[in-house]
Amino acid sequence: MTLQPQNPEKREIPAKPEIKDLTAEQLADWFHQHGVRKFRVSQVLKWIYLHQVENFEQMTDLSRGIRALIADHFSLNRLKIQKTEISRDGSKKYLFQLHDGNLIESVLIPEKNHDTLCISSQVGCAQGCHFCLTAHGGLTRNLSAGEIISQVNDIKHDRDSTGKLTNIVLMGMGEPLANYTNVVNALKMITDGNVGLKISSRRVTLSTAGLVPNLARLGKDIQVNLAISLNATENKTRDWLMPLNRKYPIEKLLAACADYPLQNRRKITFEYILIKGVNDTPEDAQRLARLLRPIRAKINLIPFNVHAESPFQCPDEDTILRFQGILLEKSYTVIIRRSKGGDISAACGQLRARSLRP
Repeated sequence: MTLQPQNPEKREIPAKPEIKDLTAEQLADWFHQHGVRKFRVSQVLKWIYLHQVENFEQMTDLSRGIRALIADHFSLNRLKIQKTEISRDGSKKYLFQLHDGNLIESVLIPEKNHDTLCISSQVGCAQGCHFCLTAHGGLTRNLSAGEIISQVNDIKHDRDSTGKLTNIVLMGMGEPLANYTNVVNALKMITDGNVGLKISSRRVTLSTAGLVPNLARLGKDIQVNLAISLNATENKTRDWLMPLNRKYPIEKLLAACADYPLQNRRKITFEYILIKGVNDTPEDAQRLARLLRPIRAKINLIPFNVHAESPFQCPDEDTILRFQGILLEKSYTVIIRRSKGGDISAACGQLRARSLRP
């Protein structure tokens, strides 16, 4: 059955702002303006993120007056789970409906000793990458900080409390650095070890197509792992695959990566989607090795995830292994990242696209 998003005009839009959209500092300022002592901030946030309460009335160590004050000015909502799909390998894709009827996707991926959650930062995407299904529909809007946080918070609430959700990747719908402020504010709460979701910053990875001006800002504003979606070794091919390259070509992007403030022992991950006949030759591998030499880099090779909406194909296994072997000979750490969820709507944006069809 094909699902349709509710008409935004018919779906109730919260009249009050979502409290998860506020940073701890913003909430502290609001409390100060309303005569509430600052230490109440940590109490409220712990109820939301650690105790997973459904409403303000459950915050029982706050006075009734404070609870009523907060409830009068803010809402506390969960994302609506429109649909889920579970793969034979255990991957679980969530289709969330937002308050305005828009749809986003998140994917929970089981690993050997932990779970990784892939989350979205925008409804759609404006970057126009030719291999990406999300890009075909264009950009609808940015997600708020609360909507980004809620993907983590609500999936933690939806699952059995096994404690295995330890890793977060911003590799879902959207370009995170194009929604800079909301993404950074959300990551600060996701990684907050006191009142937030307590995900270690060393286990959070932000993937970008390469918005160069915001790379330098990111390294100063928050310490998370950085992944660059590169996918080509010369500008002509990358211009075609990723139109953003026309504004920030490979040379500018890699120069920004070389200047990126990395913590000790951390490296930048370069993601390279291998597409048959496009970027998978031994010459591409040799060029990639030379390009990344000035950077503390590791490489994820991602065989293209074939789906009906794309003409691209995945290289054969020998081609993939030959590409990896050339990079290994150059002393790079190189991991082949196999797509999971192949028996469900695994390609990013695929479940949303199917649900939007008439």
